[in-house]
Amino acid sequence: MRFKAVTTCAALAAALLLPALAVAPEPARAATTADADTAMDAFVAAYWDPAKKYFYTNSDHQIHPEHAHGPEGGLYTDFWWEAQLWELVMDAYERTGEPGYRQMIDDVYDGFTAYYPSFANDYNDDIGWWALAGARAFEITGDTRYLTTSTALFDRLWAHEDATFGGGIWWKNTVHDQKNVATNAPAAMTAVRLYEATGTTAYLDKAKELFAWLADRLESGGHVYDHLEGPGSGTLVKWDFTYNFGTYIGAATELYEATGDAAYLARATGAGDWATTHLVNGGTINFEGIDDGGGFKSLLVRGLTRLATGHGRTEYLDFLQHNASQAWNQRRADGLVGPNWSAPAPSGNLQSLTAAAAVSALQVVPPDGGTGIEPDNGVYEAENGVTTELGAESTSPGFTGRGYLAGWSAANQQVTFHVNLAEAGAHELGLRYAAAAGEATRGLLINGELVATNHRFPGTAGWDAWATTVLDGIDLDAGHNTIVVLLDPARGNGNWLNFDRMTVTRTGLS
Repeated sequence: MRFKAVTTCAALAAALLLPALAVAPEPARAATTADADTAMDAFVAAYWDPAKKYFYTNSDHQIHPEHAHGPEGGLYTDFWWEAQLWELVMDAYERTGEPGYRQMIDDVYDGFTAYYPSFANDYNDDIGWWALAGARAFEITGDTRYLTTSTALFDRLWAHEDATFGGGIWWKNTVHDQKNVATNAPAAMTAVRLYEATGTTAYLDKAKELFAWLADRLESGGHVYDHLEGPGSGTLVKWDFTYNFGTYIGAATELYEATGDAAYLARATGAGDWATTHLVNGGTINFEGIDDGGGFKSLLVRGLTRLATGHGRTEYLDFLQHNASQAWNQRRADGLVGPNWSAPAPSGNLQSLTAAAAVSALQVVPPDGGTGIEPDNGVYEAENGVTTELGAESTSPGFTGRGYLAGWSAANQQVTFHVNLAEAGAHELGLRYAAAAGEATRGLLINGELVATNHRFPGTAGWDAWATTVLDGIDLDAGHNTIVVLLDPARGNGNWLNFDRMTVTRTGLS
């Protein structure tokens, strides 16, 4: 099960207030196998219940209403979360070969099936995650019970494939109201793996059929959309989620490996290029909230890693190493990482799916041997920032990224950027915007200090006439910084503003 009602990634973030930040330790860059070991040890210590053979939902081992799903009222993780944590255990085993993780592969499966012996679930994407992980568990262990499970679950999914919208498997198996990437891309990956495990060409044919439908209806120019719904040929819903890109990349890559058809590799790299360009801020993968969204990044990282390490896309490897390093540098004292890889992990309870994403990245991404702070690239798309009561649009042409923040005219609307720098010193901030209603003003907070009460955004000739206003001499710290652009009428801020992008350029050392 995933989000049942969302608008855009920016809107998802807008619904969440920025959590209180914990003070991060002074870590070296995440560059060694020892860091991956430490991260996995910390995760297991925080979340694994060896008696139940199951992962807790929360680090405090309490039930919280924001995600009270799963066994024992939500004390333990729900259906698809546990599948992702099973994948994490397999990540650790494939990296280390340690017998303890090999045993844990069996234990997670046994613990899950004690609660869900028939894998009963209304959501086909949930079933599909277990089908996919089961196929992987068979590849790793050779235990045929995992192949049997994967085969049975895939067959259950395929029973809900039909010609509506041109093909594809329905998201739910009772009410047929949506066909999405989250169901169909993992199913295509599973079908490839079942073909490789059994030699049955019908599975490969089904994988090709599913992917052809995905490429035709839910992807364009590398941009992977979320789902189709409604009557007739379907209405395309264009939500952007990193896990959709990760599973689409994974399906295309595995089909390329199975067939040698370079068209699949081109599809994978097209989606990889789009995601690494548009679903980032400062070069770090977007914050997508907590609950289900907290774990989405792990699917993108896993898909890109296979593409990078197996098919020579070294630019993805650089991107992945930056992200693994950035995430680990934001860990808190107990070794857990939060939902925003650009910011110090929050204190208090952390959900297991959220914490697992960074641990998975450290398991699968090859270390690079660097040390020190992991700096950003200096470009921050406003629609990818952490927003409060602000939404994104993409209707006025000329914007950068995938859109811009719009409808900005009310008190308490703001956007927060997390900026990580190698060195302290003076910096220039470039704020790209449109102000067709006339001059607008906004305040700026740097690391909690008000540095501009009424910064001017001069009026522009139209909403498609973009301009840049500059703030010079802004002192920023080495490591993590917060930059908040806000509207506070009490300080005189006002008028409509569309905000496209911020750039940060160092002009001098402290």
